[in-house]
Amino acid sequence: MSLAASHDPAFLSAWRRAPALQFTGVIEGGLTLLCLFLFSQGLIGPLFADPANPESSVVLRLIWLPVYALTLVLAVTRPGEVLRTLAGNWLMLALVLLTAVSVIWSVAPDTTLRRAFALIMTTFFGFWMAARWSWRSLILLTATTFIGLAVLSTLMALAMPSLGVDHEVHAGAWKGVWWEKNTLGAMMAWGAVACFAALHMDPRRRWIWMGGAVLCCALVLLSTSKTALLSLLLGTGGAMGIALCRRGFGFASLMLFLGLTGAAGGALILLIAPVEFLELLGRDATLTGRTDIWAILSRQAMEVPWTGYGYMAFWANETGPVFWVRQGTDWPVPTAHNGWIETALAVGLPGVAMMALVFGRALVRAAGRLFHGPETYWTLTFLAMLGLVSISESNLLQQNSIGWVLLVATAAKLADRRAR
Repeated sequence: MSLAASHDPAFLSAWRRAPALQFTGVIEGGLTLLCLFLFSQGLIGPLFADPANPESSVVLRLIWLPVYALTLVLAVTRPGEVLRTLAGNWLMLALVLLTAVSVIWSVAPDTTLRRAFALIMTTFFGFWMAARWSWRSLILLTATTFIGLAVLSTLMALAMPSLGVDHEVHAGAWKGVWWEKNTLGAMMAWGAVACFAALHMDPRRRWIWMGGAVLCCALVLLSTSKTALLSLLLGTGGAMGIALCRRGFGFASLMLFLGLTGAAGGALILLIAPVEFLELLGRDATLTGRTDIWAILSRQAMEVPWTGYGYMAFWANETGPVFWVRQGTDWPVPTAHNGWIETALAVGLPGVAMMALVFGRALVRAAGRLFHGPETYWTLTFLAMLGLVSISESNLLQQNSIGWVLLVATAAKLADRRAR
């Protein structure tokens, strides 16, 4: 400390507060890790709930109330930053509030009211993360969470294979700390790209992030999830493309050409020989019955295109429109297996349009940072992977979901001019 600084009251005050601020940061970091773990729904779901009816679990219903209360407490400690984040993301806020308004026309008002409140609090936690943490801290906390989940999933599969490994429909496929293999695969694909981004943010601990990435990639393979594997290839390929683009304009032009050529080639293959291509990936032409479900649900969504059936209400009313869907498919369909159709069923085409604008703006902002900032290794790859998975899974506008939390936090951070 210099002599001049030692007589500066403002400097002395800040210097005395430094240990307290560091301690507060450690506490907030620990609470963030805990909440992200809970939002992942890893471990607690298989142990305390029936996968066919998670809402029946008293533990799962009660565990979220302390999380919501904690979210409010954390937000109150930083009101200015949180309010600025909310103001800068009014479209996403409006979309989430629309789910609460949908209780007016919902076919299951009680379900809509309860789950819309859960979605609002889940979104609020994502906004708080964006307001509280820098890009570096946000990515490192995310990568640490996924490494922890990867380690727990490995231990679960090896020590308790009755829970961690599928022995029925997909015998031998690892499920880890989740109900099904597809969830393990999707989570670990995100974990791998989070570790890649953390490697660029914190190269001093490269062995931790490299080890975490390798473990996450191995778990994607052990899950045998084809969608997760495609997502992982997209994420890792995207990270490599970003690195090559930043090596010069020539590399950027080459990667852009290869990306466009690959996309055009893939579209051409799907148009000419979709069945053969899907069979090559180990999938049938109906994507395990998904196309049949999508066709029926699309017709149901067009019955009420401007309102939908209310947030999460379509599947809650057993005697409502879902009855005819399950009759037509001859099995108890639990979700739309498509994030966009699920959104249309919940809040209609206006909600789909708002979701598309939120997602599109975030993607454009991430692409605009292609040559600047290590955070692009997370933002661009994560958004691309989330968009891919949304085609076959209902992963948008999901309450108590780590995927939605990370989308909110990433989109809100991208909208922050100071962070850019």
